[in-house]
Amino acid sequence: MSDEAPLETLFIAGRAAARRLRKARLLVVDGPDRGKTWAMERPRAAIGRSAVCEVHLNDRSVSGTHAEIEAVEEGWVLRDLGSTNGTFLGDIKVREVVMPLGARFRVGATLIQIDPGEGAIEIPLLEGDRWQELVGRSVAMRQVFAELDKVAPLDVTVLVTGETGTGKELVARAIHRVSKRAAGPMVVQDCSALPKDLVESILFGHEKGAFTGANERRSGCFEQAHKGTVFLDEVGELEIGLQPKLLRVLEGREVRRLGGTQTIPVDVRVIAATHRDLRAMAAGGTFREDLYYRLGVLTIELPPLRSRREDIPLLAAHLLGEFCKRNPDLGPRSFSDSALDRLSGLAFPGNVRELRNVVERAASLADNAEIAADDLLPASAARMLAVPARTSESDAAAVSEALLAMPFKDAKTRVLEGFEPQYLAAMLKKHGDNITRSAAAAGLTRYHLRELCKRYGLRSTDNEPE
Repeated sequence: MSDEAPLETLFIAGRAAARRLRKARLLVVDGPDRGKTWAMERPRAAIGRSAVCEVHLNDRSVSGTHAEIEAVEEGWVLRDLGSTNGTFLGDIKVREVVMPLGARFRVGATLIQIDPGEGAIEIPLLEGDRWQELVGRSVAMRQVFAELDKVAPLDVTVLVTGETGTGKELVARAIHRVSKRAAGPMVVQDCSALPKDLVESILFGHEKGAFTGANERRSGCFEQAHKGTVFLDEVGELEIGLQPKLLRVLEGREVRRLGGTQTIPVDVRVIAATHRDLRAMAAGGTFREDLYYRLGVLTIELPPLRSRREDIPLLAAHLLGEFCKRNPDLGPRSFSDSALDRLSGLAFPGNVRELRNVVERAASLADNAEIAADDLLPASAARMLAVPARTSESDAAAVSEALLAMPFKDAKTRVLEGFEPQYLAAMLKKHGDNITRSAAAAGLTRYHLRELCKRYGLRSTDNEPE
């Protein structure tokens, strides 16, 4: 294995069979932690002052989550995570750069060198292109499938991360089906859709008379999922005041209903999901570190669709087949080669959810059994699905037919996906790309705005102290 390839794919008979990670070592050459070392035995490690980082530094000039290192086939990628004081390779301030072994970089007042380690770690890939209802032939997805195949039967908490639309709920349902609790209930709770005044009641239940309108006793989602699985979707949206109560349930496996005095044992497996960076939130103080550790016993990260374009033809055919089964009057349908080529070239910022919308629209409107390129959206799905701008009172509530064809949650997500980058880009432009001033004007914390800028690739600066 060459020094230039810290991560490489191993092939058997022309098919990817495994990935091999070359071990490395991080050595603090100068700074408060001088002489300290860390073994790089995973493809990615975060560097920062927060205890949630794999590389934990005692340097006050380093941000909570300052930077990260990731092994790729081209070398070791050093990536700044929106730090206050920047990340430097030599005298050059970098946002993202590929480094060779032996390179030195600086975060705050700490100088770190990346050196070769001893040996390598083999990362397995699932042999097939499917795991339960999930499909993908890319190396990234087959690695995820192998992880899921190993994790699903274990009765442990799982955190599923990834951008909106990558299929986190689908993964959670598949894990439940494969688990020892498959015969039990699966209760899904979207934490982003909980009414603020009813969150505790919905999660943990309430006794009769616990609050105005509580006319009878109600079991919360943990009680409802007894002997089964609780799926907490968008757990990063849960208010910090409720997080200690969730932590107590995870640790003690018992709940106390709102207004009650008795604790009730619950036998549940918890799967959580989020598109937020919980590590950064924990470092910034809006997500409890102990809850982050408890949820992330095993973490499955779903890659965005743009990083695995080779999966698009397979996914599109799979989604089309599912849609035709639900709508037998359409008859069998397929994509032409030109249609698949066009689909493979689209950005799909909404990931698999957006691809599904495009596939179902094309299948519904195509005149022939073979869907041609011209049957696909002529522009990006995000633009086609945007709420039309209206000025009259009667038109103000109008939305596109495409949105009306979606469930409320999906339609809401689509609108928000289009709104966030436009709003943030305009806010940053107004304040000269300064994060502190932009965050204050938007009513966000600096770390949250930095996270959003990273997600949408927005340029920002901040020279003010952490």
